[in-house]
Amino acid sequence: MSESQRDKTSQRSKASEMEFSHPSERECAKILDFYRIPWEYEPTTFPIEWDKKGNVIQSFSPDFFLPDQNLFIELTTMSQKLVTKKNRKVRRLREIYPHVNIKIFYQRDFKSLLLKYGFQPGSENDND
Repeated sequence: MSESQRDKTSQRSKASEMEFSHPSERECAKILDFYRIPWEYEPTTFPIEWDKKGNVIQSFSPDFFLPDQNLFIELTTMSQKLVTKKNRKVRRLREIYPHVNIKIFYQRDFKSLLLKYGFQPGSENDND
């Protein structure tokens, strides 16, 4: 096993001990772990807006990166008002970084995924 593979295995085994911003992110990590899909949690922050002096005034950190798929994943299990704001950030990221692959999983998508793979959607507060 290479050092890189050991690092990924080690990270997967620590998923239950990691600090996540929202319980849905922990559930997503468990699904990825179960299927042995290597992942990184919020590894990259993309500047998406600058002031006139060139200082970053807004940035975006997608929830997960799947290195084998070269794909960022953003989960959103929140109110429609906040989803609109997040959609705007993802649109801006795609405009500035067209080479970056990103997929948004909305609340309905995430709950379907949980049910499909035998997880029970929690009753956590969905105000991400």
